[in-house]
Amino acid sequence: MEIQKVYSFLRDLRENNNREWFAASKSRYVEVKKIVDDVAETMIAAVAAVDAEAARLTPADCTYRIYRDTRFSADKTPYKTHIGVFVNPPTGKKGITCGYYLHIEPDNTLFAAGTIGHPSDVLKAIRQSVYDEIEEYRSIVEDPEFRRLFPVVGDSPLKTAPKGFPKGWEHIEYLKPRNFIAEGPIEETLICRGDLAQILDPYIRQAFRFNRFMNFTIEDFI
Repeated sequence: MEIQKVYSFLRDLRENNNREWFAASKSRYVEVKKIVDDVAETMIAAVAAVDAEAARLTPADCTYRIYRDTRFSADKTPYKTHIGVFVNPPTGKKGITCGYYLHIEPDNTLFAAGTIGHPSDVLKAIRQSVYDEIEEYRSIVEDPEFRRLFPVVGDSPLKTAPKGFPKGWEHIEYLKPRNFIAEGPIEETLICRGDLAQILDPYIRQAFRFNRFMNFTIEDFI
């Protein structure tokens, strides 16, 4: 698996984000797409070792188009300059459950647990679960090994306590995220030179703990 070719392509694309260059480089992209599918298959198998329902997924369930939707964006560059692989059992990348995400981008590679963009009723229920089961939640996100791999917990926080929860609660920061995710960086050199399944295994195992907590609540909405 030659992941360094993915990074090389993305670096060149970042400098030449236009349709003419992409058309001239289409054969490179076809090769990159095959490598990304191999990455997805490796991730699916690695996740399935701890989260069995992942085994039903295919690379198409876990990967994204490289073409940007520019309709409502001031940035009109036509292509993404990163690759995302989101193994999200049981339904794939469009499901509302929390899953396992590998973000491949030059100088910004990371692994994340969770998902973004939950509907308001699901988000409220997640916050209620964290509030009701705070000691269990803290045992996950404050575990030293979890924190080593996922130093960032929660994304896009509210400035104040969410509606319906006491402002003075000592753990109120855990309820403020709009996106309940956990993420941590991975060195590009490590991804390129090592056994991908072995590298991701500790991230996946810690992510499973986080996702299991979240999905216990989210499954009521499926």
